[in-house]
Amino acid sequence: MTVSYTLKVAEARFGGFSGLLLRWRGSIYKLLYKEFLLFIALYALLSVTYRLLLTQEQKHVYAQVARYCNRSADLIPLSFVLGFYVTMVVNRWWAQYTSIPLPDQLMCVISATVHGVDQRGRLLRRTLIRYANLASVLVLRSVSTRVLKRFPTMEHVVDAGFMSQEERKKFESLKSDFNKYWIPCVWFTNLAAQARRDGRIRDDIALCLLLEELNKYRAKCSMLFHYDWISIPLVYTQVVTIAVYSFFALSLVGRQFVEPVAGAAKPREPLEPGPAVGDLDMYVPLTTLLQFFFYAGWLKVAEQIINPFGEDDDDFETNQLIDRNLQVSLLSVDDMYQNLPPTEKDAYWDEDSAQPPYTVATVAESLRPSFLGSTFNLRMSDDPEQSLQVEASPGPARPVTAQTPLLGRFLGVGAPSPAISLRNFGRVRAPRTPHLLRFRAEEGGDVEAADRIEEEASGSGDETQEP
Repeated sequence: MTVSYTLKVAEARFGGFSGLLLRWRGSIYKLLYKEFLLFIALYALLSVTYRLLLTQEQKHVYAQVARYCNRSADLIPLSFVLGFYVTMVVNRWWAQYTSIPLPDQLMCVISATVHGVDQRGRLLRRTLIRYANLASVLVLRSVSTRVLKRFPTMEHVVDAGFMSQEERKKFESLKSDFNKYWIPCVWFTNLAAQARRDGRIRDDIALCLLLEELNKYRAKCSMLFHYDWISIPLVYTQVVTIAVYSFFALSLVGRQFVEPVAGAAKPREPLEPGPAVGDLDMYVPLTTLLQFFFYAGWLKVAEQIINPFGEDDDDFETNQLIDRNLQVSLLSVDDMYQNLPPTEKDAYWDEDSAQPPYTVATVAESLRPSFLGSTFNLRMSDDPEQSLQVEASPGPARPVTAQTPLLGRFLGVGAPSPAISLRNFGRVRAPRTPHLLRFRAEEGGDVEAADRIEEEASGSGDETQEP
């Protein structure tokens, strides 16, 4: 059964996650304690052998091997390989859950499009939704061990009410080498077409909507089947497993507390067996055990959720989903069909704005102002010139060479500053070119004045060309 702790972490408080560490069911302790005890036993065995059974010369050789193993363990990119793998497995785990077919949308469409309060209309609606539930049961039998144990044979499916004996005979008479979970979906389409011919579905648009929802439902069944068929490549799983196991195999030898090298002794002091100067001779390697707990626990998490259709503590509750889907869908298309409460005026019929009441525990939330946007409380400048609207004059696009003031100093050119204020924008006017003046004159301005300005402009241009 899935372990849910959502209510325990509804509020962030002191020691919120710490309370979850004391749980056993679904915990990392339950997953890892056997491997953890095995690692401790092997480490203790090597430590006792080194300290009590080896001679001084053998200890020296073992110390060299331990230092080599310790250096080699650091060369394994364990964090990268394991982190990427677990991320892939978690994404795949959630995608598999979203691929579980749920009949909620389909049952609403059936209730709205398949009409008839008589026995025939009721039979059509219940049969259509039963075919949809039968398809999900057949595909879940193929991927979930819990469902297969519940329905080991097709006879159990018939006894559960998902299929009749005649439907079972028809189902088994269709020979195929592949999974036949799609057959109830085909029955659904044929029955829906018959209901359209009989007038139970009143138009083709309603029939199209019904078949679209069925195709979405069938697509989820197909995706669930393919997730079970196509796994994460085996080589990647092997690489990650070998990386973790080899890292801690090297750590078993390399993390032992061994005698120091000759250079670790102080000058003029004899080299004595034992730890190096400044190191503690600890019988229990706390940091190594924590490292095993983190990395091996990470691998066990991936091992648990790589196939969420098993019988682990956090695997999906597929049997409960089957029960829920059948009960809710039949209730929707049968008991709730045309069974509506009387329409009444709501409580805010004569009010301009609806304001539901609060309890004493939540009344403080009503005093908070509503969120209107991140820039709503932005303080604007008090200068009225900053709010003036400026019109941009249309003209031909010209290439602009942008220079910064620092670049202008090196080039010996007074470059304009990139910061242009609106205050100067309204005062600095560019010289009007003749083609702009001609354009404005053609729009209805003074043509003679425009010609006179053009002559003055050409005359000033001739003066500037003289030496």
